[in-house]
Amino acid sequence: MKYLCLVYLDENRLHELPDEDCVEFDTSIRNSGHCIASEALQSVQTATTVRVRAGKMSITDGPFAETKEQLAGFYMIEARDLNEAIQIASKIPPARVGGIEVRPVRPIREAVAEAQAQRQSSNV
Repeated sequence: MKYLCLVYLDENRLHELPDEDCVEFDTSIRNSGHCIASEALQSVQTATTVRVRAGKMSITDGPFAETKEQLAGFYMIEARDLNEAIQIASKIPPARVGGIEVRPVRPIREAVAEAQAQRQSSNV
């Protein structure tokens, strides 16, 4: 099952984590076969939030919400279950100064394709 591990931390504490530690972990998780994708994000100061309401787009500089901790990066992982995903997330270096949100990926494309296939087979 796929899980998204969202890395949150106070950007003021980023200097406490050597980039080398993060790259070393990234290399090890990729080599283990658990990592599907991972990236660090630029500072929250570079964020732009886009909203569409009543057909009109609005753009706001900055993150979606004001919080103490900001989204700093992510890991898309493959794990047997939530317990394994949590064990993997606990090894992500920013967990030492921030938090890692672990969420199952909702297989929306597969669900829609399956529903369409079932509709087509029932129409035959």
